Amino acid sequence: MRDFRLLWAGETTSMLGSAVAGVALPLVAVVTLHASTLTVGLLTAAAWLPWLLIGLPAGAWVDRLPKRPMMLACNSVSMVVFASVPIAAWLGALTMTHLLVAATVGGVAKVFFTLAYRAYLPSLVGGERLLEANTRLQGSESAAQIAGPGLAGLLAQAFGAVSGVLADVVGFAVAVLCVRSVRAREARPDRTERRRLVAEIRDGLRFVTHDPYLRTLTTFSAMSNIALMGFKSIQVVYLSRHLGAGPGQIGVVLALAGAGGLFGAALAGRVAGRFGTARGFLLCEMFAAPMMLLGPIGDGGVGLVLFTAAGVGADAGFVASNILTGTFRQQYCPAELFGRITASTSALNYGAIPLGGLLGGVLGETIGVRETLWLMASAQVLSVVILLFGPIRRRRDFPPPRGSGAPA
Repeated sequence: MRDFRLLWAGETTSMLGSAVAGVALPLVAVVTLHASTLTVGLLTAAAWLPWLLIGLPAGAWVDRLPKRPMMLACNSVSMVVFASVPIAAWLGALTMTHLLVAATVGGVAKVFFTLAYRAYLPSLVGGERLLEANTRLQGSESAAQIAGPGLAGLLAQAFGAVSGVLADVVGFAVAVLCVRSVRAREARPDRTERRRLVAEIRDGLRFVTHDPYLRTLTTFSAMSNIALMGFKSIQVVYLSRHLGAGPGQIGVVLALAGAGGLFGAALAGRVAGRFGTARGFLLCEMFAAPMMLLGPIGDGGVGLVLFTAAGVGADAGFVASNILTGTFRQQYCPAELFGRITASTSALNYGAIPLGGLLGGVLGETIGVRETLWLMASAQVLSVVILLFGPIRRRRDFPPPRGSGAPA
């Protein structure tokens, strides 16, 4: 497990940097560049738009190429791109256009990295330890979500909002060093049956559309992500301008909310053992979605407490459910099609995120920020209904692994 520990350490550091930057970039837009609510929503949309634009071909390319070198290249590109933000700020040349471009280019690198990373992990740890590995990784991400916002707030208070972006740069640098130190070498992709890119993309789409479990999960995730990112894209605006929180308070609130994710990661295995993987996933989602309704209630200190409680409950449920479905996909999907299947689902799931970010910004400008949060939280609750019409509700556990030609 030495190689996994290296990968785990690198990604934990990178995720901490990204968690800091996830708060720092909107703070830079709001505090330094005095951006509007719509523009802050666009910043969130820009980071996720590449999934919608290049997600499908990226999956085919990932299946064609070695995963580890691709991960190294993606982290290196992200490191350089985000380093340009504080440099431009120090030179007095930072603009909103620069932030949007950096978020978009970083998003492109994230598409390829995520697909390669998910395909690489099963070969690194083996199927019998996959749930444990995913739990550790998701737990680290949740811990980063706790520490990151608080650190972003402290850095913003002490050195200015743009200083938080440097943490992301350092995180990517550490991730590059750790991945370079991994000794395990993956099997080279089979080049004998390479076909046209469009045909390979079609294979992944066909697998997803014909499989009732993946089809249901993909449809649900798309609607859920629109609601969730519509909510999160304007949460900094809500906390700052409606609840009167400063950068330090915003960091503390989001850090405390992220603690729910760590709790969810710790409970995912127990939930699966007690209720089954499929039923446990459904219970987690049915708990998390209604918790978001607490977010827009109250003003001042009471509002901050309720917003924090909403974040704790929602993150706990969402993180636990993500661990269960992520492990299911890695075990269920054929290895030779995994990149394309993941890209097919992610193009819709993650492609919905920029739509949610844009929707949050537009609605926040037109009907109000608090009203938009109510609307997005309600949409999150409604998204769970999709799961109740699919095959998952009838199962205790997710189905066993499926071959590339096996019937759904």
